[in-house]
Amino acid sequence: MCTNIVYEWLKTLQLPQYAESFVDNGYDDLEVCKQIGDPDLDAIGVAVPQHRRRIHEAVRRLKEAAETAAGLYFTLEPPPAPPDTGRPPSGPGLAAPRHRPGRGGLVAYPRLKLKIMIRDKLVRDGINLSKPPYSNKSGNV
Repeated sequence: MCTNIVYEWLKTLQLPQYAESFVDNGYDDLEVCKQIGDPDLDAIGVAVPQHRRRIHEAVRRLKEAAETAAGLYFTLEPPPAPPDTGRPPSGPGLAAPRHRPGRGGLVAYPRLKLKIMIRDKLVRDGINLSKPPYSNKSGNV
């Protein structure tokens, strides 16, 4: 059995027995799984009513999570130099936000802080980039 995001999702639903059928029917990504309806479950072979309800509920949660998740965009380029204000420049690790967080503006983070934030988010979400489906067969990312 291949291990991918859909397998992990089905495993959390306690339905890993359907993973191969999901992948064989083209449901190999959670974005595609958000489109699952009753005809799809018929094609996949999910006949048990309780399993169908569990999958429908999980699909609803996936859709809700997508609607409430805010997009996050970041770059690793240094921010443009601030205008000369007569104050001493801030050093590495002391960069102040260009706009206040929570007001829809951009925020500049030092590279190390951004790296730590991304690493912590991946750990919280249980994502290991060195394991499939995030790496190729040789194990390289």
